[in-house]
Amino acid sequence: MFTPIEFILKGKAEESAEASLRGWVYRCRSSNNLAFLVIRDATGVIQCTVKKGAVPDAEFEDARKAFVESAVQLTGTVHKDERAPNGWELRATNFKLTHLGEAFPITEHQSTELLLDKRHLWLRSQKLTNVMKSRAHIVKYLREFFDSRGFWELSPPIITKSECEGGSTLFEFDYFGEKAYLSQSGQLYNEAFITSLEKVFILAPSFRAEKSRTNKHLTEYWHLEEEAAYYDNEDNMKLQEDMISFVAEKFAENDARLISNFDRSLEELKAIQAPFHRMPYEEAIEKCGIKWGDDFGVPQEEALTKDLDKPVFITNFPAEIKPFYMETTPDGKYALNSDLLAPKGHGEIIGGSQRIWEYDKLAKRMNEAGLDLKDYEWYLDLRRHGSVPHSGFGLGVERLIKWLLNLDHIRDAIPFPRVINRAYP
Repeated sequence: MFTPIEFILKGKAEESAEASLRGWVYRCRSSNNLAFLVIRDATGVIQCTVKKGAVPDAEFEDARKAFVESAVQLTGTVHKDERAPNGWELRATNFKLTHLGEAFPITEHQSTELLLDKRHLWLRSQKLTNVMKSRAHIVKYLREFFDSRGFWELSPPIITKSECEGGSTLFEFDYFGEKAYLSQSGQLYNEAFITSLEKVFILAPSFRAEKSRTNKHLTEYWHLEEEAAYYDNEDNMKLQEDMISFVAEKFAENDARLISNFDRSLEELKAIQAPFHRMPYEEAIEKCGIKWGDDFGVPQEEALTKDLDKPVFITNFPAEIKPFYMETTPDGKYALNSDLLAPKGHGEIIGGSQRIWEYDKLAKRMNEAGLDLKDYEWYLDLRRHGSVPHSGFGLGVERLIKWLLNLDHIRDAIPFPRVINRAYP
């Protein structure tokens, strides 16, 4: 029976109690008579000492020759030791080298490119281990929020014949002799679900062929998209506020030990509570010095959020720069939409809007956008049969994680990042 390292670190093992561990060598050094091995498993790291004479000679030699990332098993006694990492030590009475392996190719102070080339190995680092644990908790809290609000989780297709967010960012491929695309968004399919289940969300990959090299862009990312019948844009923004507040509060309440590994305080997370700030598009462009019809880039998002402690909604963009499906003000000038920007330059994490729900208006907007209505017959059918007002939004999961953990780059919020110059490993 093997003991999780976390069990010892939480003080659940008694002083001098026997415990058996299995894991991987995180750090190691040795002398003629003593081997110091810091061992990691999925739950934590602990120092282990293997002393000559305390274990058989062959086992001591195995401990001395172990590499970083060799797989090992140990049995020994647990002792408090303030000099050890995390304050605990296992003094081995038995050591087994499960797999010696080869010298680990990642050492200190490696380049970003090497760490990306060896991502399959770098995922073992404590930094990325803690990010991936945090990611799992954050996704769990997102699902928990929607479950508490009576939403149904569904699955959209990834292969599609229809663009959603504009043709310039589509990944096109041959689908048995026909042109098809990797999905930019499951939103249009979400709209099909609302006439049966009313309130739905999906969590699936989306793909954007954006030639962007910023610290917040991925070409493949995880997209949480919500859609709800009878919601207007105000209802939609309120739901976003409640969702983000819920996740931040749960994360701070349940995962303090994880959060301590990042440049993020519990107080900052607890302060992320609704209502969020709001700023009309016209005020925002004046504040950051761009002209009417321009969208916000990284410098503008930083200018708009640098002094904030919680997110801000930028509302009512010009309809002419937004997708065809967004409802507009009666004069057609503004979209009934919002972008939610995270504080201190982390940028847009959510985009949402009220949708056009009437057939004639939608067909007109699609024609103006130069779309072939034949490719959207199924989507137009939704407006022919029982259409109702509705709204929805899309959350970039990695952007949310980047902000909540205060990461420098979005590539560390996903196990295997895909950016414009990288599709390996």
